[in-house]
Formats: sequence, structure tokens, C-alpha cells
Amino acid sequence: MRDLGVGFTYLLKGQRWVARHGKQYGFGLVPGLITLVLYAAALVSLAVWGEDFVGWSTPFADDWTSPWRGLFRGFLVVVLFALGLLLAVLTFTAVTLLIGQPFYESLSEKVDRDVSPDGTAPESGLSLWRELWISARDSLRILGRALLWAVLLFALGFIPVVGQTVVPVIGFFVTGFFLTEELVSVALQRRGVDLRARLALLRSRKTLVWGFGTPLGLAFLVPVVAVFLMPGAVAGATLLARELLGEEISEGDGADGADTPKEENATS
Repeated sequence: MRDLGVGFTYLLKGQRWVARHGKQYGFGLVPGLITLVLYAAALVSLAVWGEDFVGWSTPFADDWTSPWRGLFRGFLVVVLFALGLLLAVLTFTAVTLLIGQPFYESLSEKVDRDVSPDGTAPESGLSLWRELWISARDSLRILGRALLWAVLLFALGFIPVVGQTVVPVIGFFVTGFFLTEELVSVALQRRGVDLRARLALLRSRKTLVWGFGTPLGLAFLVPVVAVFLMPGAVAGATLLARELLGEEISEGDGADGADTPKEENATS
């Protein structure tokens, strides 16, 4: 349980790091704002033309008597918008990271240099286009896994009592795990850690990951909040990546109190 608190500490320290580095924070806001505008336009379009789309796609209901046709199509419109909103929440981070790859790569490197004892940061040695390709490919794989979990949890939601209490809690932890994976990928990809190895690394410290990602996932349910927290989330995820790999974090440079003794790491 101690790892839950450590994970949350990294989240806070990431926000504090960008607060002390205003220029990096400003640059980090740009990709989130672009993504927010795109998603808002898509959701507004869905709200405006969703009813027409449902009517076009359900011609078999044209001859149904009132009120069944209206109720059926109204239900489908609500479901369509809910699925669109869920997809927006699940993909917001991945799309923002993809749009902002150069911004967040630079931010993550600066965090590494700031907290590294020798002032250096790992470099991937890959071209920008190669990094974008790997990021997009891995994000699609993670999205596929997240959607499978979403379908499973949606089905379990129909179980009386459990579906309205336990299942939503599980959903928040699942969201936190995948959100953390997307964020730490910025730092871990520079270190040559592929998707399979990243997932194994995160599963080995699940409580640490949940402590970082679950509260962030709850905050990210509001896209506007996600925009302003994203730069600090990337900074915090860089610190988290160093923790997962056992890399030293220097005291007094924004990570104070977040690093843990090697002996404790070995036993956690």
C-alpha cells in the first residue's frame, strides 16, 4: 500500500516541476488545447447529427408505431453519444501525446536532466518520424486492450449491486493503469523499452502505477482539466519511469522525497 502514496507523490511532484518551469508548461499546453478543440468539434457534430445518423442506420424501424420508434432511436442516440464520450476519454491522452510528441519529448528530457545526478538524459537516437510511428502503433495496441476492458466492464455493469459499486471502482483502476502506460511511454521509449517490456514493468509495480494513474484518470474525466494537468503528468511520469527502472533521482531538484532507498525498492 505504501506504493500507492509514492505514485501519488510523483504525480504531485510532476505538477510542481512544471509550475517552476513556466516556459515548459506553456509549450506543454499547446497539444492538449489542439486535441480539446478537435474532440469538442467531434462531440458537437455527434450531438447535432447523431439523430440523423441513427435514423439512416435503422431503416427497419421506419414502420414501427409510436412511441416505440422514437424510444428505440432515442435510446440509440444516447448510447451513441455515450460511446463517443467514452472513446474521447480513453483516447484523449494517446492523441494528445501523439500530437505533442516533440513538446513532451523535450519536456521529459529536461526533467531527466534536472533530476539525474550527472545532468544527462537518455536519448533514443531515432528520427522524429520513427518515434511518431512507434508511438502511434503502441497507442493503438493499448487502445485495443483498453476497449476490451471497457466492453467487459460495461457488461459486468448490468450485474445488480456489484455492477453499480465494485465495477466502477475496477474501471477507475484499469483506466489509471492504461493512462500511466501512455504517459511513461514518453520516457521509456527514449530508453528503448518496448511495449511488452513496459507492460511487464508496470504490472510488477501495480500499486505504484495505480497511485499515479487512478487519481489522474479521475481528473482527466473533465477534458479541460486534462489539458492543464498534461504537462505535469508527463513530468511526473518521467520521475515514475526512473523509479520503475531503479534510476537514481537527485534530491532537491523537484523530486525531493519521491526517491526511495535502494533497500526499500528491493523489498517492495
